[in-house]
Parts: sequence; C-alpha cells; structure tokens
Amino acid sequence: EVAALAGWCPAAEVPRLARRLAAAGGALVPLRPPPGTDPPTQLRSGPSASFTPLVTTYGTPPYTDVDPSWPAGITYVVMFGIMFGDVGHGALLLLGALALRLGRPHRLARYRRLWPFLAGAGLAAMLAGVAYGEFFGPTGVLPVLWLNPLASPARLLVAAVVLGAGLLALAHAAGTVNRWREGGPGRALYAATGCAGLLFFLGFALCAAGLVLRRPGPAVLGAALAAAGLALVAVGLFRATAGGFAGFAETVVRLFDVVVRAGTNTLSFARLAAFGLTHAALADLVWRGTAGLAGRGAAGLAGAVALFVVGTAASFALEALVAGVQALRLEFYEIFSRLFETEGRPFRPWHVPSAAPAEAETEVATCSPG
Repeated sequence: EVAALAGWCPAAEVPRLARRLAAAGGALVPLRPPPGTDPPTQLRSGPSASFTPLVTTYGTPPYTDVDPSWPAGITYVVMFGIMFGDVGHGALLLLGALALRLGRPHRLARYRRLWPFLAGAGLAAMLAGVAYGEFFGPTGVLPVLWLNPLASPARLLVAAVVLGAGLLALAHAAGTVNRWREGGPGRALYAATGCAGLLFFLGFALCAAGLVLRRPGPAVLGAALAAAGLALVAVGLFRATAGGFAGFAETVVRLFDVVVRAGTNTLSFARLAAFGLTHAALADLVWRGTAGLAGRGAAGLAGAVALFVVGTAASFALEALVAGVQALRLEFYEIFSRLFETEGRPFRPWHVPSAAPAEAETEVATCSPG
C-alpha cells in the first residue's frame, strides 16, 4: 500500500515538488547523498540555454564542476566573428536569428531557442567587420578602424595567437577551480589542468613573449616559472603511476606531451587569422568581379548584380560553415580539454509512467533531493 521512489531533485524545485506530492497524498523526505555517488548534472536553463548544447555536445560536466555554458558561448561567437568579420554578412545572420525567433520557417521552429546563439554570432561578425572595414567585402562603405586583413595579415595573426593564449590561460584557471572542487587543494595544485599547468603555461607564454620582443628579463622569469610549474606537474603525474622506472618513463612521456601541447594549442589559434583572411579574400574577389562588370553597359550591370548575389551567397554559406566548424574545434580541443578531466551524467527527470485508461492505477511516489 506504500510506494517509495528515491532519486535526485534540483534544490530550487524541492518546495514545489513537496507541495505537489502533498496534494497527491505523498510526502518528500530529504536524504543525504549516498557516499561515493556524484549527483547528476543539470546545466542552467533560461536565457543561457541556447549555449548549453555547445557544452553537452562535448560531454556532460561533472556535478561539482563550473557550468561553462555562458563563457563557452561568448568565446565561440567571438572566435566566429573574427573569422567571419563582415557587417553585411553579420546582418544576414541577425536577420536569420530574428526569423528563428519568430518561428520562421515552421520546419525550424524546434530550433527556436538557439536564436540568441545565432544573433550573438551575427553581432560578433558585424563588430569584427566594423574593425576590418568590411561591408559585403571591401566596398568602401565603411572605413577601416583597426586593420585590413588582406593588407595587414601579420598583425591579425599575432592578435589571434595572443587572444588564444589569453583564452587558454582562462581555461587553465577554470580548470584549477574544477580540480579543487573534484579532489581538493592537492589535486588542484599538481594537476596539469590545474594550478601547476597554469603556472607552466603563464611562464611559457612570458618566456616566448620575452624572446620574441628580445627582453631577457621577462624571458628568464618566464622560464623559471615554467620550470617550477613543470616540476609540480611532474610530481602529480608520478604520484598517479605505480612508481619505479616504469612510472618515471611514463611521467617523462606525459611531460613531453604537456610541453608540446602548450605550444601547438597556442599556435592553433592562428587559424582565426587564416580563415579571417580567407573570408576577406573571397569577399574581395566577388567585389572586384562585380565592380569590373558594372561599367560595361546594361548587360554588364546585369552580370554584376548576378555575380554579386551568387558570389555573396556562395561565400557566405561556405565561410559560415568553415568558421562555425573551426570555432567549434578550438572550443573542444583547446579549451574544453583543460576544463574537464572526467565526465558526469545528465539529470533526466522521472515521469509517472502512462497506462491505458482501463489499466490505470493511482500511484504515490516520493522523491528525495540531491
């Protein structure tokens, strides 16, 4: 005559669930989480839900980790905008976001909650286009406020790498917080994705900057910090092995991987500049062809309009796909790999099973909060 159900409940939902169970003749009894069991993870909902699929596509964060939905979404649209910098093209994305918000077309209505994501990408592309002076290519409608990608590729490349280094440092800092929450101060101190890894990366970046700028002081200080961080990483790696010569060899190999990844992951952000240049080059090609045909009479004008429309549509579709994939790749491999070491399990709400009317029976259940 009594049925009980043990499970997890979001803390904010406990009072409402208790009232609903009381109305049905049931009761809610809070219990302590079972030892050694992590609660399931429910990422935030509401306005930031449009960024949540970006995280869940990679995996479900452990319950104790920081929810990276908002930072990950903002980082993604910024990187997308750098590679897709054009005011006209960004405006088209904003129009697409508006149509999605209004539920048009109907077959895409199920993706409506992603409209802020698309709008953010369009806004970032427009801001980058203002900086580049690009409006459907180098049409001369806008002045160049920062740099012309085709005229100053080296500056854009350096800016992309510096931005990438900053993002990786922030990812290391967030990883340190996650390691602390997962295993306490010891794990946070020695983990390659924790404090030790952050110290090494900052020292590595400072040393590289000192060498490039020919400043021996910062280079030496950076080398010292990098060595100290690498030593802490080595201690943490060796403690995770079985010890002995085999443990020493495994530690050396993994240390080498840490050093190589620090360099390759930073340089990987150069793709922001590379694909930004590709986008600008395609838009420039379309505009030059359009301008060349426009001065050849009525037939030339008609050809110019056709070339501009078809060329813009083709470059828009191609570059939007490329920029979206490359931004996702940087998010997953360079940033998320420093945030998460383990994977959690998603929170899936339980519902009363439905039954045929003739077989339906009244059930009373209790649910305990996690």
